[in-house]
Amino acid sequence: MGHRHSRWTRKFYQKQVKKILALVKRKFRDGKIDIDKYLKICEELGEEPDPEKFPVEMSDFPYEVQLAFHIHDMMPDRWDGMSGFYLGKDWSSLTVLFDTYEIEDKQTILFFVKVIEGEHSSVINEEVKRKQDARQRQAKSGGKPGMSIKG
Repeated sequence: MGHRHSRWTRKFYQKQVKKILALVKRKFRDGKIDIDKYLKICEELGEEPDPEKFPVEMSDFPYEVQLAFHIHDMMPDRWDGMSGFYLGKDWSSLTVLFDTYEIEDKQTILFFVKVIEGEHSSVINEEVKRKQDARQRQAKSGGKPGMSIKG
């Protein structure tokens, strides 16, 4: 990840973190397309693939961030039973996971798990809200999508 001790390296470290944060955001916001699908779409459209638009893959992240994704995936999810909204991860298992994977730089991993958690929660809750809004519109229109009401 870089060194954080001298003024020059602190600036370098901050640039690294900023770039990683943007990659995490892109990973969650760009959908579930992989590099092969992206290249196939570009070929079908007759466009030149743009490396800046390549889908983010796990190998694009430093080891610490890959480890943070793994820890995040291992933590159990919490859902609100009434509204159906995603509440986030259950953080009570974090210490056990840190110990199990013998993580030394807990601060860095914790920071990135928290960033991942924020993006993950946001994307899931946006999807839940979109589905709830669609169901409400459906209920107001009086039926299933694509069906008309004869009077």
